[in-house]
Amino acid sequence: MTAGVPRVVLIGPPGSGKTTVGRLLAQRLGVAFRDTDADVEETAGKAVAEIFVVDGEPHFRQLEREAVTTALASHPGVLALGGGAVMDEHTQRALEGYVAGGGAVVFLDVSLAHAAPRVGFNQSRPLLVGNPRARWVELMQLRRPTYERLATVHVVSDERPPQEVAAQVHAGVVGAPAGGGEDPSAQEVQA
Repeated sequence: MTAGVPRVVLIGPPGSGKTTVGRLLAQRLGVAFRDTDADVEETAGKAVAEIFVVDGEPHFRQLEREAVTTALASHPGVLALGGGAVMDEHTQRALEGYVAGGGAVVFLDVSLAHAAPRVGFNQSRPLLVGNPRARWVELMQLRRPTYERLATVHVVSDERPPQEVAAQVHAGVVGAPAGGGEDPSAQEVQA
């Protein structure tokens, strides 16, 4: 794999732990952590929720596509993508190319029961407005096949502390002992 591209890319729904686990994984690997939602906010000068309300979802998705493209080409650490970023065809092709070059894409999976308390289903999640639980389930049903197809490693984060999830992700991407007594059946390494 080329220097300047991510060591690991994390994908998954809101509440799966991409930011928390990503930061811990970056510490383990001795690299920087980057979140494309934060990149979008920095570029736009406003929060993701505000971008959705003021500028609309299409504008947000364009900014997100640009953030993902830039980070995949230049960030040598751990990269977390926004939950819906993988639904963009350009992003899918970019991730497929990244994997073809030896990159690791980790699908952090979570059930609604465990995502709900983490996310809080508040107004900072613009795609969950209305009935947030029903909307989360709907989005997950739509996105799951794409998460699964793009992932090289699948890790479930339910009922586990972030440190343990980060250890399992680390083991899945670099082959290091995971430790932490996790359930090895919770990890699925995909071809």
